[in-house]
Amino acid sequence: MKQITILAFAVAFAATACAPKNEAVYDHPFRNPSLSVDERVEDMVSILTIEQKAGLLQSGSISIDSLGIAAYNWWSEGCHGITGDGVTVFPQSIGLAATFDEAQQLEVFTAVSDEARARWNTTEHNEFGRDKANSDPWWHGLSFWCPNINIFRDPRWGRGQETCGEDPFLAGVMGSATVRGMQGDDPEHYKTIACAKHYAVHSGPESSRHRFDVSVSQRDLWETYLPAFRMLVKDARVQQVMGAYNRYEGEPCNGSERLLVDILRGKWNYDGMVVSDCGAIDNFYVEGRHMTHPDAESACAAAIKAGCDVECGDNYQEFIPLAIARGLMTEEDLNVCFRRAMRERIMLGMYDPEEIDPWKNLGAADISSEEHAALARKAARESIVLLKNEGVLPFKAGIKKIAVVGPNADNAYMQLGNYNGQPIPEHEKSIVAAIRDAAGDAEVFYCKACNHVTEETEGVADFNELSAQVSDSDVIVVVTGLTAHLEGEEMDVPYEGFFGGDRTKIELPSIQEDLVKAMHATGKPVVVVNCSGSAIAFGGIESQYDALVQAWYGGQAGGLAVADVLFGKYNPAGRLPVTFYASTSQLPDFLDYNMEGKTYRYFRGEPLYAFGYGLSYTTFEYGEAKVKGSRHTVTVPVTNTGSVDGDEVVQVYIKSLDNPGAPIKTLKGFSRVNIPAGKTVNVSIELGDGAFESYDASIDELSVRKGAYRILYGGSSRDEDLKSIDINI
Repeated sequence: MKQITILAFAVAFAATACAPKNEAVYDHPFRNPSLSVDERVEDMVSILTIEQKAGLLQSGSISIDSLGIAAYNWWSEGCHGITGDGVTVFPQSIGLAATFDEAQQLEVFTAVSDEARARWNTTEHNEFGRDKANSDPWWHGLSFWCPNINIFRDPRWGRGQETCGEDPFLAGVMGSATVRGMQGDDPEHYKTIACAKHYAVHSGPESSRHRFDVSVSQRDLWETYLPAFRMLVKDARVQQVMGAYNRYEGEPCNGSERLLVDILRGKWNYDGMVVSDCGAIDNFYVEGRHMTHPDAESACAAAIKAGCDVECGDNYQEFIPLAIARGLMTEEDLNVCFRRAMRERIMLGMYDPEEIDPWKNLGAADISSEEHAALARKAARESIVLLKNEGVLPFKAGIKKIAVVGPNADNAYMQLGNYNGQPIPEHEKSIVAAIRDAAGDAEVFYCKACNHVTEETEGVADFNELSAQVSDSDVIVVVTGLTAHLEGEEMDVPYEGFFGGDRTKIELPSIQEDLVKAMHATGKPVVVVNCSGSAIAFGGIESQYDALVQAWYGGQAGGLAVADVLFGKYNPAGRLPVTFYASTSQLPDFLDYNMEGKTYRYFRGEPLYAFGYGLSYTTFEYGEAKVKGSRHTVTVPVTNTGSVDGDEVVQVYIKSLDNPGAPIKTLKGFSRVNIPAGKTVNVSIELGDGAFESYDASIDELSVRKGAYRILYGGSSRDEDLKSIDINI
């Protein structure tokens, strides 16, 4: 270590001694951008004490004033836009997944990282990097704990709204686009740092996440729970991975030799940083949680030695020095983690002169810009899924009165989902406000009618009276659903059907079902616009509405996007990233992580609305596909047989014909394409060898499996929407 230190200082001294007089002189080699990243990191390793290193490995890290090392909080959120006031809020992640638009996902998160850098550049810091307006640099950093690529295996999970849905391939593709947009493409610096979470085998229940132990078959581990992480690590080069709260096969994920050492760093050669979820190290030893370790020192030593580099919590600073003193770990164990963390701070340009910052020109004008607002509206439009339409949509010309009722109709904040920023007011409208703006001379009647789970105590509480008030309407729009205060992360929700942030039943709350039935009984056409971050079981009321629009939590432009679809200003083309089951009775045990019976890949029943399904105001016809080349490129002619232009999401699934236990079918390619009315477009989707991988116990990894396969292609995962070609590889 001394030789490395002497070399680093010698290089720095030689560079400054021989440099022209106007060239910068750096007080420490770690500040010298002409040195390699490794040289700069080793300088920090050599000059800092154990206590200082430990303090820098907490999410809310210390400042070292004597060296000008600023305090920094590793924790910022960017799930669908940065957090804070006056920012652009895009649709919640599940809505972005419903777009099936990889290119737009990259564009969205390029905009998000623009706003992140712009805020960093315009936040007034003191000399040690703390935001002057806040004692803690909370959510003002450049490392963002997104995307959440956990598999939404069960619609009862409250945090599923943060994910890309139930399919591993879709999660991997959309998650990778998120990472590329956040981290940028500069060869010398990261624009921001993205984080793949929560690793691994994590998707509820929220109420027991601090003590729950997950065990699944190796096939399910590798073919369902790991592929998205593998794609982000190996292909997108994500620079942070967050360990999950739960245990995996008896070990807390943040100290799991199997997950962190064997798979992540061993099989996948990951060299980035691992961060714990918040309070996860506490779970190792706190009574009532995992309690796998006797005390905080043992917990910290286990996490550090497994490669959990940074803790979201306050154990590392206090207990790592004690763990070293007790012989539970060594200073070099600490240094291994410290190097990875400091490499990221250097690659973010934190110790570089401002003039070499590639994003120094981003400023206030780049936050909540008109361009970003337009992109938010485009993304919200693309996210909307039309699930049923008995000729009532789009609204016909000459409509005179529209009734808009329901608990989500005038709730603009609902549209922001969770982990959200707050948009500027002029960029945010509720659904009923947007309908009023779009309605022209038509009268718009509005009544909330009920709360989400209980009758409204103010205004109309009797649906019979409401029915009389809307009986002269040309159409009734019932805006139903949930909010992030009912489904979300570990919270107390004291209503029937909800527990701990999760749901215990997936039907609409009974008061909302009663509202839909009452509106149907008027004899007027009923359009249900549902806003939720998860699947709703409409099986019990499917006959009570004429059209169903799934609008998710659409972000700041969610209301505008709904109005655009209802009035025909936009032709919907979103597709379901999750299965909409008919009822709760179709779901297996929530606590069972084995995949049989779950998601479209293993569910053998009849869903109400299938994964990948979505209607349009036009129709499409698929020709006969051809599969060519070593990359198994599928080319299919798709014709818009209707009278209006529209997008179609072409989907390719693989079914193994000779591999028992393989999924019923599994998505391996998709492309969202715009096709003008009456035109035909040849759509090509390259599958590659990865489409034919499955778990290989002989190498304990995925590998290409030779055999017979059926390639299925069409507009959804439903058998009736798919054509097929059989091949052998």
